[in-house]
Amino acid sequence: MPKAEVASIALPSLSKGETRILTLSEAEVRACIDPLQLLDALDAGFRALALGRVVTPARPQLDIPQVGYSLAMPAWTDGMNLTVKIVNVFEGNIGRGIPSHLATIHLFDPTSGLPVCIMDGTYITAVRTSGSAVLSVRELARRNARAATVVGAGVQADQHLSLLPLVRDFAEIRVVSKRFEDAEALAARHPGVTPAAELEAAVRSSDVVCIATHSYEPVIDAGWVRPGTHVSSVGVAPPGGELPVALARAATLYVETIDAFEPTPVGSCELAGLDPDAGITLGDMLLARRPGRVSADQITVYKAMGTAMEDMVAADLAYRHARRSGRGTTITL
Repeated sequence: MPKAEVASIALPSLSKGETRILTLSEAEVRACIDPLQLLDALDAGFRALALGRVVTPARPQLDIPQVGYSLAMPAWTDGMNLTVKIVNVFEGNIGRGIPSHLATIHLFDPTSGLPVCIMDGTYITAVRTSGSAVLSVRELARRNARAATVVGAGVQADQHLSLLPLVRDFAEIRVVSKRFEDAEALAARHPGVTPAAELEAAVRSSDVVCIATHSYEPVIDAGWVRPGTHVSSVGVAPPGGELPVALARAATLYVETIDAFEPTPVGSCELAGLDPDAGITLGDMLLARRPGRVSADQITVYKAMGTAMEDMVAADLAYRHARRSGRGTTITL
């Protein structure tokens, strides 16, 4: 090729140029997620997960000895952006007056890989976890369930109390905590919620029990749970955990994915040693591949460990609403 022709060939640019990225604060994310829409989005997400339509690679973990750890949780499905949540879990934060779980969520265009949005993920982590548990209540609790008890008084308990009235017309919703004054303070934030002093009595008279603590040992006794009750558990605290192993073994057990039976930190410490065939995924139940509630006396249990699909669908809701409503701030990289 003549030298003149070589000189005329344009080399590809190595610069991406300016990239405009939407940013959403915690308050803006809250304003952009409708709770009822979230429950339906999680429902659809669990179905897609069961059908193999969601890519959720293994989440790498970075440990900071004696302090905390950081997880990267990626997910993608057709029609949504590539989603990566970075969540940092530092238990010492509670003493500093900030959440133990802090997160950001990053969205990338699936056709180019360019970043399109960075949003706070702390609220999403809380609401998608409680949302999945309350979705299990919607699908598995008896239709005539009248009394619900939430065990715990932290971020997760707060979200449960907000969402439970959306799925059943409960005559009574109670909250119980190790310190009664904490239960009182949380109940005061939710109209119609009653603080309960006696945990055993509350559980024994409940149709739905939602455990949302950071306990390293079971907080209820399996013998307290009456026939027909639905129990959900979202706390993750190895090596023991908040859910009685005997209850997980005796009840019809539901999980997000079969990964719940893997060793910790991927799986649940309460399910260690159980046959994965004993667990029914929410997606398979929603698709009617596996049974849901089949009798009024059946005890059902949902044990959560978290999956990146939940972050993806919640972040997608927030992003789409922000784009429609003009919320957020655009930065340039």
